[in-house]
Amino acid sequence: MGDPKRTKKHYETPKKPFDKKRLDEEREVVRNYGLKNKRELWRVETILRKKRENARKLLARPLEERLKREKELLASLAKLGLLTEKATLDDVLTLSSDSLLERRLQSIVMRKGLANTISQSRQFIVHGHIAIDGKKVSSPSYLVTVDEESKIGYYGKPMELAPKEEEPKKDVKKEFEEAKPIEEAKGKAEEKAKAVEKPEAKETQTAPAKEKKEAAKKLKEVAKKEKKPKKEETKEETQEKKAEDKKEVKENGNK
Repeated sequence: MGDPKRTKKHYETPKKPFDKKRLDEEREVVRNYGLKNKRELWRVETILRKKRENARKLLARPLEERLKREKELLASLAKLGLLTEKATLDDVLTLSSDSLLERRLQSIVMRKGLANTISQSRQFIVHGHIAIDGKKVSSPSYLVTVDEESKIGYYGKPMELAPKEEEPKKDVKKEFEEAKPIEEAKGKAEEKAKAVEKPEAKETQTAPAKEKKEAAKKLKEVAKKEKKPKKEETKEETQEKKAEDKKEVKENGNK
């Protein structure tokens, strides 16, 4: 016997921990059955894995040994309501985790109407409000047998459940007809707003452009007027300077 503080794991972790497809499937199962974590799902899968393994081993044994042990295996599964009395070993291999999850006390309490939701049924069990044959059971993962299913009830005073709120059925045609004129009115209003905004935007865009062009033309004209006389003055000055230089040269030559 080992140390009670260090108990062995009752489940096997998946070989590929980061498989996206498997993670999505496990997330849906945990949400649908109100499981606390994925360890509860892995525990169920290990139980089924062992049952399938036993069935395969029995199929490989001789007929006399197989008949004796086959009855025990099928009887244990029929007791839990997973198989019928006429089932065979091949039926054991077709079992899924959903079939065993349906036999948990948590899911049966909700199916029997003792709780409104799967999370509420877990809360009732953990808080000690559910009993089987008068005995309190506080484990949501308890596997209920076929005989015990009819003996499930409240422990002590029965719980008062709030009535389920039924969602009113939506009339799609009415909603569509009501939404049509509103959408049309919105579309027309948006078109009008765009038509009003467009010319104003053009005017605002063109006005400064025109002013800039006119200012540039004026500057060019002023620059031309200023440049022309300057060029004429420079030519005259250069001609006068050349004449003076020639005179000086002649005078120096005569001397």
